Amino acid sequence: MTETTIPMLPCRTSLIDSVVAFYTALGFDTTYLQKSPYAYAVVERGPVELQLYGMKGYDPASSHSGCYVLTEDVDGLHTAFRSGLKAAYGRVPTRGLPRIGPLKDMSYGVRQFLVTDPTGNTIRIGQPISEDLNHRPAPKETFARALHLADLFADSKQDLPGAAKIIDRVLGRADERPTPGQRLRLLVLRADIAQRMGEAERAAELLAVAEGVELGPREREAATDTLARLAELRG
Repeated sequence: MTETTIPMLPCRTSLIDSVVAFYTALGFDTTYLQKSPYAYAVVERGPVELQLYGMKGYDPASSHSGCYVLTEDVDGLHTAFRSGLKAAYGRVPTRGLPRIGPLKDMSYGVRQFLVTDPTGNTIRIGQPISEDLNHRPAPKETFARALHLADLFADSKQDLPGAAKIIDRVLGRADERPTPGQRLRLLVLRADIAQRMGEAERAAELLAVAEGVELGPREREAATDTLARLAELRG
């Protein structure tokens, strides 16, 4: 006997068409759609099926709904999703609703990105990169620890003010300085958070500073994901 789990995600009734269009841009097929007596949609992409049900009073801004999708090619899906969203929206949406986040190697053994639909559901797409999927202990070194915690606050807890506070505190230290690679990651993550919080001017300031960080060849190679996100946010 084979069992299948199908996530059922809430959707603001008036947004059902835009939500279906969003998943179409990601390469999903709409296999069911009704408007009456209530809104309901089913979208499928290969073995992944999502069902969305309408709620008239649902507030996308306060949504905490979502699910996790495991894949064997997270980089390929990220590229495909970005391409589809750019074709549909004329740009890659990185803030507001909908949006797609950066690829990151997380401290719990997966490489992942987040994509959030127009009604606030966040789909996490990840690929295991370690046999140990437990959270790693926070590093002791000041800036490595800040990056570890800020990543968890921003993406796992989705506590953007908390993540911003962590980064602002360490960037303001006068007794210690991060390596160029750490400084770049902190600035780009902080700019990403500022954009997501609607602080456009602050984000632009941080990105300008990040572009001025000088990296050696090895640091640049290690910062591939961060530099890609910097280019996205500047675009």
